[in-house]
Amino acid sequence: MRVVVALGGNALSRRGEPMTADRLRINVKATCQTLAELARQHEVVLTHGNGPQVGLLALQNLAYRDVAAYPLDILGAETQGMIGYVVQQELKNALGGDRDVVAVLTTTVVDENDAAFQHPTKLIGPTYSAQDAAEAAAEYRWTIARDGGAFRRVVPSPDPVRIAQVDIVREMLDAGHLVVCVGGGGVPVKIDDRGRETGLQAVVDKDLASAALAVELGADTLVMLTDGDYVSEAWGTPEQRDILEATPEAIGQLAFAEGSMKPKVDAAIRVAEHGGRALIGPLDRLTELLERTVGTEIRQGIPEGIRYVAP
Repeated sequence: MRVVVALGGNALSRRGEPMTADRLRINVKATCQTLAELARQHEVVLTHGNGPQVGLLALQNLAYRDVAAYPLDILGAETQGMIGYVVQQELKNALGGDRDVVAVLTTTVVDENDAAFQHPTKLIGPTYSAQDAAEAAAEYRWTIARDGGAFRRVVPSPDPVRIAQVDIVREMLDAGHLVVCVGGGGVPVKIDDRGRETGLQAVVDKDLASAALAVELGADTLVMLTDGDYVSEAWGTPEQRDILEATPEAIGQLAFAEGSMKPKVDAAIRVAEHGGRALIGPLDRLTELLERTVGTEIRQGIPEGIRYVAP
């Protein structure tokens, strides 16, 4: 089975933890221990987010004023190398060296006229109080949005059109290697009429980019690992209902929060519409997710359209 596994932010950092290199490695090591058995049995591609890390690099970048700040596309490439290196190393260690693991720096082709460039929604970087957020917005000309009870920077998040290095990833899978790629959604680029790439100032959602990759690779399954047990309708309200499984058409009729669950559901719909299946569930219960005793599955062919977890 060919599986694309998208690691959510909880696989790399926990909310409230300091974003140190030691904490990154501790979290990634635990994640790779969980993934090792799946990687032993199947063709696996790992993708990952980078929101907190790219925001941290941007802040560190601004602190040194003797040179102009590096643009967001270069910072995105830096996070791919940083996180990809740790994931590659810890997964190889978890497998006892039985499989080769390779990290590929990936670019994602987007439309430079995407409406997202006029409506930033992607949360990056650390959280701020209202006062600190206002000061940062004024000093750096950032767009700020609420994230729960705090505030964070938001940047454009255009839809992925295709993954530029998909043929290379396919060759590595066919050769029996495990691949880490599309880190942070891949560096967003536009391609001109002569085939030349140019980086853009944005962050592509890693779940949507992972779905694009899964479709292009003909993957059987896209697994999106998060910190919730299910996708929930009317989440956080008295009418909340957890979804066990749904067709892309049925779940597409429901509303989900921008910047959190909606991209995951949109990614699942994209995969299911192309004949695959998508699973959304908790990282720490991966075996149960694959056995379908927890988590939400999106696929075609569900007679009821949508089935809820029994109360």
